Amino acid sequence: MEKYEIRLSGSGGQGVILASIILADAAIEQGLNAIQTQSYGPEARGGSSKAELIISREEISYPKLRKANILLSLTQNAYDKYIASLDKDGILIVDEDIKLSGNYPVKTYRLPILKNAVEKFETAMVANIISVGAIYELIGEDVIDKEIMIRSISERVPPPTIQKNLEAFEEGINLIRGYYE
Repeated sequence: MEKYEIRLSGSGGQGVILASIILADAAIEQGLNAIQTQSYGPEARGGSSKAELIISREEISYPKLRKANILLSLTQNAYDKYIASLDKDGILIVDEDIKLSGNYPVKTYRLPILKNAVEKFETAMVANIISVGAIYELIGEDVIDKEIMIRSISERVPPPTIQKNLEAFEEGINLIRGYYE
């Protein structure tokens, strides 16, 4: 790993900002350098939302994403808006309902993130943590120790939801491990 530039996108209320904070916290606890930024539309809940994260073993000299190595899009609007920011050799993670257009990268994961959140966990509120699990599985335990990820999630989600969120994290890992298309 030299450096990961990750953009998480969706709509306000889907938790992409919290997801990026959890990943940044874990990277820092691992001893890596991390910068996290966020923005959302004026509508907040329901409007567009994005968070950006850079993780690096080296010093980070520029705090903005140049080209995303990993792009997560949970909504069609987010995909349409940010697909051009993905590096040609990058990894795309989208919810399975998103319609892909044009030339999208070879490494594309269309996952039932929102469906599984609702059907398996009875709440869309864990879609962000399913996404964290998917991203974690792709960047690898050699970058961030799994116990550190679990601690980061546990410290950031409401205490009554810790177990459900940890199960959602495992769901994201399993979605990547079992992915075939």
